[in-house]
Amino acid sequence: MATLKALVVDDASFVRDLVKRTIRQRFPVIETTDAQNGRRAQSLMSRTEFDLILCDWEMPEMSGLELLQWMRQQPQYEKTPFIMITSRGDKDHVIEAVKEGVSEYLGKPFSPEGLGKKIIKVMGRTLTAAMSQSGKSMAGPADAFKESATLLTQKREPQPRAAERTEPVSGVSSPSASSAPLPPESPKQAVTKGNMSLASIRFAESTLKSAVKDINLTEVRVIARRDQAFPGILDQAVVDIETGEGQMARLNGYVHQLQAVDKRRDTEFVSITVRFVDEDPKKLEDLSRFIARFRAGKR
Repeated sequence: MATLKALVVDDASFVRDLVKRTIRQRFPVIETTDAQNGRRAQSLMSRTEFDLILCDWEMPEMSGLELLQWMRQQPQYEKTPFIMITSRGDKDHVIEAVKEGVSEYLGKPFSPEGLGKKIIKVMGRTLTAAMSQSGKSMAGPADAFKESATLLTQKREPQPRAAERTEPVSGVSSPSASSAPLPPESPKQAVTKGNMSLASIRFAESTLKSAVKDINLTEVRVIARRDQAFPGILDQAVVDIETGEGQMARLNGYVHQLQAVDKRRDTEFVSITVRFVDEDPKKLEDLSRFIARFRAGKR
């Protein structure tokens, strides 16, 4: 039976589900409630006292930083653990969050193991005591979750046999991605000549350098060299793209499709489709600007 309460705050339902599932598997004594933005979280926190807050930074209506500032002014939440889970990992933002009283900072994309360690760190003896009283072990659920996640994503290092695939792996399809024509030049020419916009895709344990092949408000398809570490289907991803004038958009998503660029066994390039999950209007506005610039550059 749950004895502790946690509030998960993120405008992307996909991320909220990941966090809640991790908590449910690893810490069954923690009951989770979720909110899509800081304003909704503030309302819930005014009616119910939570033992832990896990919150995104960039959200519509009220950001994670604004929620943290409000929370630290409330007597009942002065010392409540607050974990900021965000794709904003630069030093200035970390310092700003620390000044406002954040307990821990976790960068997106995160692994279940990384999230679990942060929760254990901020909750300490409170969590240990609750788990002991319920007769639960924190090691067992963690191992079980890791095994189930591995089976789900079938994540593995790239091998020659995988490069032979001309259909999406794991049975995941994306009509818009698979039907789009390749550019006249080869992927190698496009990447080396700079004919495509570059994108950096961050995963929990690696970063993929790639070139944007196609993009819309729903997903991005990129081409990357095969000699890099590749993710698994459904893995979390953060796509970093320059929107112009030195501005960077950090878009949260998940891997929807992996596909060999051609049928040759020794193909050098792999196509990756990442589906976006952000609902923040500001991020969608930044993405729209990039799409307009990207399409104009292809004419």
